[in-house]
Amino acid sequence: GSMERLFNEACDPKQLSPLTLAFVGDAAFELFVRERLVCLANCPVKKLHQNAVAQVRCQAQAKFMELLMPILTEEEIAVFKRGRNANTSIPKNAEPADYHAATGFEAMFGYLYLKGEIDRLRQLFSIICEKSC
Repeated sequence: GSMERLFNEACDPKQLSPLTLAFVGDAAFELFVRERLVCLANCPVKKLHQNAVAQVRCQAQAKFMELLMPILTEEEIAVFKRGRNANTSIPKNAEPADYHAATGFEAMFGYLYLKGEIDRLRQLFSIICEKSC
């Protein structure tokens, strides 16, 4: 697909660490969530933010990964696994398995975003929304 990133400088996500990819993917996913809430739900901003936060929790992201696994490419699964296996400090209130899966999910999302595969992100996001939003 065509490059549709926001800051459109050349960037090779293969050169980036999984935690760097997750840093971008977290924000890219959050933008999808917020944009969907704003476009579909005509509710006050405070409520929007609560909805957004609820959907971005790592437990939810771990479940999203389970939904997506059957349709992911080998490349996408490889990036997910790199993110899942990355050494991260786990917040006190998070389940380690969920947290690692969420990091993998975010790494994959960031990887696809930086590759400019926005249509693929839309496809994955719509599958998530069908099943869980």
